[in-house]
Amino acid sequence: MRHPLLALFALVVLLLAHVAQAAPRIGVMTMQPGEIFWERFGHDAIVVDDPALGFPVSYNFGFFDPSEPDFVSRFVHGQMRYRLVALPLADDLAYYRHVGRGVSIQWLDFTPAQAQSLAAALAENALPQNARYSYDYFTDNCATRVRDALDRALGGQLHEQLAGRSRGNTYRSEAVRLASPAPWMWLGFDIGLGPFADTPLSRWEEAFVPMRLADSLREARLADGHPLVVAETRLLPHRLAPEPAEAARPWWPWLLAGMAIALALLALGARAPRTLAAFALAFWTFAGLFGALLLFLWLDTAHRAAWANQNLLLLDPLCLLLLPGGWRRARGRMVGAWFGRILLLVLAAACLAWFMRWLPAFPYQDNARWIALLLPVHAALFARLRR
Repeated sequence: MRHPLLALFALVVLLLAHVAQAAPRIGVMTMQPGEIFWERFGHDAIVVDDPALGFPVSYNFGFFDPSEPDFVSRFVHGQMRYRLVALPLADDLAYYRHVGRGVSIQWLDFTPAQAQSLAAALAENALPQNARYSYDYFTDNCATRVRDALDRALGGQLHEQLAGRSRGNTYRSEAVRLASPAPWMWLGFDIGLGPFADTPLSRWEEAFVPMRLADSLREARLADGHPLVVAETRLLPHRLAPEPAEAARPWWPWLLAGMAIALALLALGARAPRTLAAFALAFWTFAGLFGALLLFLWLDTAHRAAWANQNLLLLDPLCLLLLPGGWRRARGRMVGAWFGRILLLVLAAACLAWFMRWLPAFPYQDNARWIALLLPVHAALFARLRR
């Protein structure tokens, strides 16, 4: 009996040694969009399942602390500080189970050396002194951090496959699509984003959306031609509304709405000029204040996607200068010549927004819908109130 027992003992020792030395499995966990505004774009994390540890660990780049003293100021100025947190997978899943967000995981075909290298890099990155990073909504977020970590472990293979391909999506189209369940949110994106948001994205760049990154991982191949993803498993069902689908956004309904409003304003000006002036006051207040916000985002924040926004020509801060004259007109009083000049300047700026779409000297901005809606309104107000 002694020799069989020794053989069994030796086998157990060998198995334990193999487990201790086995490389971890690497997975990418993708969470579907939620209902809170910062959850609309979905989320992801890298999962390291190390046999030596005994439980899988989720490396999640999406943590921030709203209780920090300067949190609001950093948020407004585009200087958010996020951090990487390592936590047991079961703990990370608990929140998504509670709120009903679906979660799936893609297990990747990493070599033992690649898996161990990535696991060590993530563990180092998650140390308190290394965990924080400067967050950018489009170019440096939870998904791009996952993408970049995978690409480094793969020796640049992921970037090589994705950088030269495009589906024609832009930061604007993806932001508006994913924010579409919340009207205030997609309208804010569409008005607030400048030309930077309208450059067609490569598959590499569009991976700022976690679900787009998951799509690209499904198509990625290793150097030997084998798929990068060896298995995909749903961890939690999605109990909320599905991710918004892509949809065309024609400009002509906006033009019809703009023309209808303009005709109504012309008719109102002929019958009730003081009522028209009251409408103009409300419109100019909104346009001026929103334009001032756009100017602030350009000149005093790090929100690069909002810089040089051509909607400043449509939502013009100069509209605020029209308020005193508009108030006098609403009370049936005469206004000076300066009022008509400012009104003409505001209309000329709105017309310039339209001409800039055809001038190659200016960067392209996809704001045809806002031009179609607001330019007729500016023209109607000028026609009725200039004198």
